[in-house]
Amino acid sequence: MKTFKVLSALLSYPSEDLIAAAPGFAMVLDGEKLVPASRRPALDRLIADIAAGEIYDLQERYGLLFDRSKTLSLHLFEHVHGESRDRGQAMVDLREMYEAGGLVIAANELPDYLPLFLEFLSTRPLDAARDLLSQTAHILAALAERLGRRKSLYRVVFDVLVAISAEAPERAAVEELLKDPDADPLDFQALDAAWEDEEVRFGPGAQGQGACGQEALIAKLRHARRAVEPAPSSPR
Repeated sequence: MKTFKVLSALLSYPSEDLIAAAPGFAMVLDGEKLVPASRRPALDRLIADIAAGEIYDLQERYGLLFDRSKTLSLHLFEHVHGESRDRGQAMVDLREMYEAGGLVIAANELPDYLPLFLEFLSTRPLDAARDLLSQTAHILAALAERLGRRKSLYRVVFDVLVAISAEAPERAAVEELLKDPDADPLDFQALDAAWEDEEVRFGPGAQGQGACGQEALIAKLRHARRAVEPAPSSPR
C-alpha cells in the first residue's frame, strides 16, 4: 500500500525531494482511502506545511523533535529495549525479516527506524501490514501524545498509524511509556544526561521485560520473518 510510503516520507528528514513530492501525496491517499476520513484534515495540513515550507526551517523543526528528544525517538526499539542486549537481537531479527521480504537496507541504517519499517509495510499485504503495525501501536500512541503536548503537526501521522493498525493499543502499555518526562530540546545539559548509556541488565525482569509488549513484538517479527521467507524447494 502506497499510503505507508507516504507516511514514511512524512516522518523522514526533510529534503528538497520531500518538499517537491508532497503535493502529490493527497492523490495517493485519496486513491487508497486507508487513512480515516476524520484524520485527513490534520494530515493534509501537515502535507501542505511541508510542501510550502523552507527547507532549513523544516529541518530545524524536525531535529528539535526527533533528534534531540529520546522520548520522541523514531527508532522503535529505543522505547522497548533501551540499551539492553535484547535490542541487538531484535535488530538482527528485523533486518532478516526485511531481507526475506525482498527489502535490502544499507549497512548504516538501523532496521528499527520507523520510516524504514513503514517502507517495509508498504510491500506487505494489507492484513499482514496491519498485524505488524499493531505490535508497535503502544509506541505510536505514546509518541502521538508526546507530540500533542508540543502541539506538533506531526502528531497526526502517529494517530493515523494507530487507527490503521489491526488492534487498539493497551492503555497500560502506553502509560508505561509515558512515565519518562519530556525533555526540553534546548536544554543541552539535560539532553546529554538523557542520552547517556543506560545500565544494561540481563536475566529475568531485565529492562522491564513484557511491560510494554516487547516480547510480543519480537515474537511477531520472528513469525513474520518466517512468513515471508521462501519455502525450501523439495528434493528431486
